[in-house]
Amino acid sequence: MTEPQTRTIEAPGAVLHYDVREGGDAGPTLLVVGSPMAAAGFATLAGHFADRRVVTYDPRGSERSPRTDGAEETTPEEHADDLHRVIAAIGSEPVDVFASSGGAVNALALVAKHPGQVRVLVAHEPPAPQELDDREAVLAVCRDIRETYLKSGFGPAMAKFIALVSYDGPVPADYLEAPAPDPAAFGLPSEDDGSRDDPLLGQNMVTCNAYRQDWDAIRAAATRVVIAVGEDSGQTMAARAARADAEALGGEAVVLPGDHGGFLGGEYGQTGKPDEFAAALRALL
Repeated sequence: MTEPQTRTIEAPGAVLHYDVREGGDAGPTLLVVGSPMAAAGFATLAGHFADRRVVTYDPRGSERSPRTDGAEETTPEEHADDLHRVIAAIGSEPVDVFASSGGAVNALALVAKHPGQVRVLVAHEPPAPQELDDREAVLAVCRDIRETYLKSGFGPAMAKFIALVSYDGPVPADYLEAPAPDPAAFGLPSEDDGSRDDPLLGQNMVTCNAYRQDWDAIRAAATRVVIAVGEDSGQTMAARAARADAEALGGEAVVLPGDHGGFLGGEYGQTGKPDEFAAALRALL
């Protein structure tokens, strides 16, 4: 596999940066996406697919892909349109897609709108709780996290986010009545530095989690859609949402090694089970 070559696309309201790693021809181009996780988070996983052309990208508002329109929030529909543009630009449709977390929400929206562009989608733990019984409680917490970010900054909001994504089991209706977590307990700053440009807490926190998929369109697509969940994810919200999404499509979630970040090989200071994860992903494609 060659070193990644960075390319850009002008899109309405953003400049999108994506990386192309030329490899062998063992299968269709593999597009690997997250949200708000950018291309840098998938370097280890991409390296396991040297027999293919692999494309990664930075979603709008993340790292190298700045928004140019000043919008405060980014929707899955916008992200799906961006993925549509990236696939069209690389010129090898249909592609295979591995999408994780918010990227999985966006990739499912892409299949609903542009099914001809995707041959296989492996959607890993999409964290949209619309199919869960506790969806209203989850969405209330997501709104509170964003409001905390706008009011108090990164540390207090990120502490609440970590507490939510780590919570094992359905989120109770009185969840927000408990004391807010201490940012220092997570090694986070308590003081507000005044910045409000975090793509997770500011732009995607509510819109991603509140998104409701068009399951009829996804079921009607020729794309083979696989919903995946981490074997170590327990009953965390993203894992529960993945299982519910798989049920909405008439099946069961496929279990992959590790947890929500099972593919990570040290990126962002996190390490999952990248070798086992890549082997299992390869078997699905």
